[in-house]
Amino acid sequence: MSGKNKRPVLGEKGIYDVRSLGTPRVAILGLQHMFAMFGATILVPMLTGLDVSTTLLFAGLGTLLFHLITKGRVPAFLGSSFAFLGGYWAIAPMADGVPNKELLPYACFGVACSGLLYLVLALLIKLFGAEKVMRFFPPIVTGPLIIAIGLTLSQTAIDNCSADWLIAVAAIALVVICNIWGRGMVRIVPIIIGVAGSYLLAAVLGRVDFTPVAQADWIGLPVHWDATVFSIFKGGDVSLMITAVITIMPLALATIVEHIGDISAISSTVDRNYIEDPGLHRTLLGDGAATILASLFGAPANTTYGENTGVLSLTKVFDPMVIRLAAGFAILFSFSPKVATLIGCMPTATVGGVSLVLYGMISAVGVRNVVESKVDFSRSRNIIIAALILVLSIGIKYSAAGAIAFQVGELTISLSGLAVGALAGIILNALLPNQDAQVRRK
Repeated sequence: MSGKNKRPVLGEKGIYDVRSLGTPRVAILGLQHMFAMFGATILVPMLTGLDVSTTLLFAGLGTLLFHLITKGRVPAFLGSSFAFLGGYWAIAPMADGVPNKELLPYACFGVACSGLLYLVLALLIKLFGAEKVMRFFPPIVTGPLIIAIGLTLSQTAIDNCSADWLIAVAAIALVVICNIWGRGMVRIVPIIIGVAGSYLLAAVLGRVDFTPVAQADWIGLPVHWDATVFSIFKGGDVSLMITAVITIMPLALATIVEHIGDISAISSTVDRNYIEDPGLHRTLLGDGAATILASLFGAPANTTYGENTGVLSLTKVFDPMVIRLAAGFAILFSFSPKVATLIGCMPTATVGGVSLVLYGMISAVGVRNVVESKVDFSRSRNIIIAALILVLSIGIKYSAAGAIAFQVGELTISLSGLAVGALAGIILNALLPNQDAQVRRK
């Protein structure tokens, strides 16, 4: 790369091409996105018993596969999905924190099959057009849904900050100072500065235990055959495989709705309609293919990450190449347990402080979406739709038993708050009379 002495110029719509910044600066931008997703991505394997290194590897590979399918145009990072936690807990419950290594491959098989629903919907959208789907997602639905995505995640950020408010406030202060008063490169890497500064402060104060880092190996293979789905194809329990599919596959219906909300959030942030180009069918195909690939090799399902959308909004750096570089770092670190452990030792308060800003940025994007679309809140229907989306999405807490659970025969279907809020918004928007549309028809 050339132009290493050039400073990034922030236009009104952000930076779409960072190649003139030089290799070291672009590498820092990539690391920033990797740090943003790291805390949440490794939390899923910790809660389910899946392998952290495998998770990192397939978060990176899944992101690259997504970019390949979406023609490299969508600046999205794919990390571990929390939507399938109930499915993992149902098929392979952990006992006193000990992973159920024998049953986890069956849960992964169910998740892999759920990825097929993405592919089916992507095909239908390709054949019949995204308009037939997106007419159920006007701004009055997507705007509050994007707001709810950020606010739903906010409780996790607050919980993490509560572990050590001094460290959390240090991270928040560094992010805000760098982004508001920073110049040049400092202004567009506030996350990595916030992470590094607060991590260093915690280490100086003796609040970080580096013992696991010393014990970890420098090099290690991130994939273990006995943890993959392939290990149960020969001699596995067929009835358990069927049970896993029936239990977990319906969860994809909720994650698909959330996917549309995430892509809408990224589109609003970047001010480009990715649902139209490269197309919703391609983003769904990329998300589903990444989930299938990760699950087959014993990693969690993948999903587009709100944390990285927050980074986009904060830094105004929209070049998808930076995301691909972050994916490359995730793959590289998956082969080094020591480096992964060093990042994993990052204080939860550091993660919380940075996340607090990023999740707030997502909600702010939703507010902007509503304002710029000129949604008329003097109309009762719009107030009702927005109110129910927000209250249901934020108020319903997901747990091992499921947030909203109901029986269909012997099958228990559980829906997260976001899924319930989105479905309520879609249904109400379709049923309640739209006076604006009636006026236009006349």
